[in-house]
Amino acid sequence: MLAGSLVIALSAQVSIGLPVGPVPLTGQTLGVLLVGAALGSRLGMAAVAVYLAEGIAGLPVFANGAAGWAYFTGPTGGYLLGFVPAAFVVGRLAERGWDRDVPRTVAAMLLGNVVIYVVGAAHLQSFVGWSSTWSSGVEPFLIGDVVKVLVAAGALPGAWWLRRRLLDER
Repeated sequence: MLAGSLVIALSAQVSIGLPVGPVPLTGQTLGVLLVGAALGSRLGMAAVAVYLAEGIAGLPVFANGAAGWAYFTGPTGGYLLGFVPAAFVVGRLAERGWDRDVPRTVAAMLLGNVVIYVVGAAHLQSFVGWSSTWSSGVEPFLIGDVVKVLVAAGALPGAWWLRRRLLDER
């Protein structure tokens, strides 16, 4: 779980501020989806929960080294919260064999992204209103998220190798 949390924390440091809205484009979702697929539903979800707890406790693991409860309850908090069910969904689909070929892996990860969007947008609307939620909290991220899904799907065999190596060394 700690290794999964570390993957997400490191990927979160890849962050690009966008001129539209308060939510940056980050590598966090790549890490969340990859961890969910590699660790499965329970361990993937637990790794995300550890990551969020680290950030809430003050460790600089969120995008741009941010941390703290205020960051979690701000405009991006819903996306962070959405990581938990997204990792579970991707992990559950992986456990059911969706990680055995690239098209189904991509589909599982896209579904995980939809979960993140739904939870994140529902929270973001309380800050920017429904009329701006799509244009500032979803639309600017669509292409980047598809690219991140493709990268995560391509990196999954390496994540399996790392998982086996870490588990065998216990």
